[in-house]
Amino acid sequence: MTDFQDRERAAESKFAHDEEMHFRIHARRNRLVGTWAAERMGLSAVEAEAYAKSVVQADFEESGDEDVIRKLLGDLTSAGVEVSETDIREALEAKAVEAKRALMGEG
Repeated sequence: MTDFQDRERAAESKFAHDEEMHFRIHARRNRLVGTWAAERMGLSAVEAEAYAKSVVQADFEESGDEDVIRKLLGDLTSAGVEVSETDIREALEAKAVEAKRALMGEG
């Protein structure tokens, strides 16, 4: 019975670790794409940092990426930056890879 409990604890621990890593990668991806958008809008370094944080916060509005895409598309368009939803989705994918590599390199 102890063997089963040990395996159960190990599985729970792995699940918790995987969920934490997913959250961290997602948050870092959002910060990176926020910085990407801020550069396109011509924001200063301080403004870019604040904007990147606002993109991370925007992700808590609803499940999935639609809230982040909507924010980025609206903000970029308002700033006069020509960008499509496809451009934003591609940036999200690229920044997800970058975020995952950065976090895996830390471990």
